[in-house]
Amino acid sequence: MFNDIGPLELLTLVVLAVLVFGPDKLPKMIQDVTRTIRKIREFSENAKDDIRNELGPEFKDFEFEDLNPKTFIRKQLENDELGLKEIRNGFDLKKEMAEVTDAVHGRESESPSSSSSSSSSSSSSSSGSVDMTKKPEKTDPDERPPFDADAT
Repeated sequence: MFNDIGPLELLTLVVLAVLVFGPDKLPKMIQDVTRTIRKIREFSENAKDDIRNELGPEFKDFEFEDLNPKTFIRKQLENDELGLKEIRNGFDLKKEMAEVTDAVHGRESESPSSSSSSSSSSSSSSSGSVDMTKKPEKTDPDERPPFDADAT
């Protein structure tokens, strides 16, 4: 709760408490604050127990922390009923990007599975599929290009 309070800030709070409440009333104030915090925690635990009892035995392992959206999503992603871990492990982004880059530049990729697909795609490129290699377009010198050459 107070993880971000530094030693200088803590010393400042103690000095301020001594100045406001005085050295004779400070121990009594600390006892009152700790007693109040204990009562609030006890009230909260009793309320949680009452809600669990009212929900019934099927919600016996229900945790209120699961109502936090981040915790809920993390818990659902860790549950591997959907096979997400297998999908995540089977997807190699670097390999996919290298294959796309090779296809754009017209190079053959190194992997055997993609070489068969690239050889079939090169044979199909002559049969009317889209050629992704960059080719300069020939335009008339009087005709304006479709883009601003200075801006690109």
